[in-house]
Amino acid sequence: MTYEIIKKQNHKTSEWSGGTTTQLLIYPKEAVYAERNFKWRLSSAKVEIEESTFTHLPGISRIIMILEGELTLNHEKHHNTVLKKFDQDSFSGDWTTKSYGKVTDFNLMMAESCSGKLESIDINRGESREIILENLQNEGCSMLTEVFYCVHGQVEVYENKGKSFKLNEGDVLSVNKNDEKSQDVFKFSSIGEKKSEIVRTTIYY
Repeated sequence: MTYEIIKKQNHKTSEWSGGTTTQLLIYPKEAVYAERNFKWRLSSAKVEIEESTFTHLPGISRIIMILEGELTLNHEKHHNTVLKKFDQDSFSGDWTTKSYGKVTDFNLMMAESCSGKLESIDINRGESREIILENLQNEGCSMLTEVFYCVHGQVEVYENKGKSFKLNEGDVLSVNKNDEKSQDVFKFSSIGEKKSEIVRTTIYY
């Protein structure tokens, strides 16, 4: 197991017609989103207009989760859904998708060789939660990455070898595993003045 902490100030933020997008992680690291040569990508976007059309991304599967606000998604010829805080929706990047509502969202994009899932985690002020990391169980996959994005609050993270570190709002913890037999446990303690909210992402590839 190896892990990396990416601080908020090191994220790349770019403007688009409807607001801003912050790239949190991309794999491989040298991949460029505009060239569509990534295996997976994590980002958070601020949507500042009432109606927008999603970028066409053939061959990419997507999961979107709402961090703030409420969003209506219209997937033409597929399904419609209304998402509130920490609700999520999975869809294909080659669908025609329109959104309605001003929100902050969290996005996972994956090429065909990947699979993944999102989970929201709340930890009340002064409380702790132990999280058992996933194991490599997907047939045909040789790598597993778990990503923890601190949406609100501040947490102290203790790994099972005794080391600890802090995550502030906007920071990311990325954990890579390539040993299917290892069982690793992280303890997250909320140490700030308010409840901590974290989005956990699990990606097999």
